Amino acid sequence: MKQMMLPSKQERHQRFGSVPPIAGNKPVNKEEMTDLQNKPNDFLFEIDSVGICNVKHPVTIHSSYEPNVQTTIGMFSLTTGLHQNRKGINMSRLTEMLQEYNVEGFIMNTERLYSFVKELAERMEQKSAQISVRFPWFFNRVSPLLKKAGLAHAEVGIDAAFDQNDGFKYEVELKVAVTTLCPCSKEISEYSAHNQRGYITIKADYFNPFDLKEDWKVVLLHAAESNASSILYPVLKRPDEKSVTEHAYENPRFVEDMVRLVAADLFENKEIRAFSVECRNEESIHMHDAVAKISYAK
Repeated sequence: MKQMMLPSKQERHQRFGSVPPIAGNKPVNKEEMTDLQNKPNDFLFEIDSVGICNVKHPVTIHSSYEPNVQTTIGMFSLTTGLHQNRKGINMSRLTEMLQEYNVEGFIMNTERLYSFVKELAERMEQKSAQISVRFPWFFNRVSPLLKKAGLAHAEVGIDAAFDQNDGFKYEVELKVAVTTLCPCSKEISEYSAHNQRGYITIKADYFNPFDLKEDWKVVLLHAAESNASSILYPVLKRPDEKSVTEHAYENPRFVEDMVRLVAADLFENKEIRAFSVECRNEESIHMHDAVAKISYAK
């Protein structure tokens, strides 16, 4: 084999375009650098929210379904308001604070999120701050007949905000996939009926999010799944599959049916102040999706 002598790494970098740094004359110490963000002036408007988004960070979830404690990845948006006399915010403080909470173990509960947004507004010297996080939540599920276990999941979201005038706001969201079987297809066909995967998205606002009697994730999950034609399972054997398909046939649902039935469960929950429900079906015999939505405030 032919031997080859390579130039040094420094020489290779120079050959591919690297150049030495220039002799600069701007300060390198933070105290001597110009702070454009905090330069006062009249910048015409206050800004409702400014910050960073699509930030991935580990989070800890507590659940009344097993596994009771789990770590997952949250997708964060961190923002604050901005005074009219400030040009910008110090965005590095947002990730600094996220890291501080991560070191302590960032638990996705009301108390920690309230603490975060309130402290964020104070550190940024602004009147308001907001945090939005989305993450997958996993829970054990067994098949209906043979009790074969596996992990199912739903997509969970939390939006929390603090404002010096309006106080603390807290809204939760859950999105889960279910089976929906078409009532019309069942009615008009000699045999069988088309079914599809439906996606239920629930948003809820609570009267007192600091004192919930049940795990809100479980409550919203039950409201969605208990009204579907069938829930989805990670593991199914043939006897289970027979049971699931027959159950779906016995419980046909339009998207209109789904949002009304889920809304009824949420309406009966005395802890929920306002909610919205959306059902989107990925239609199996059409080239479009079907969608329905209800919003209600008590």
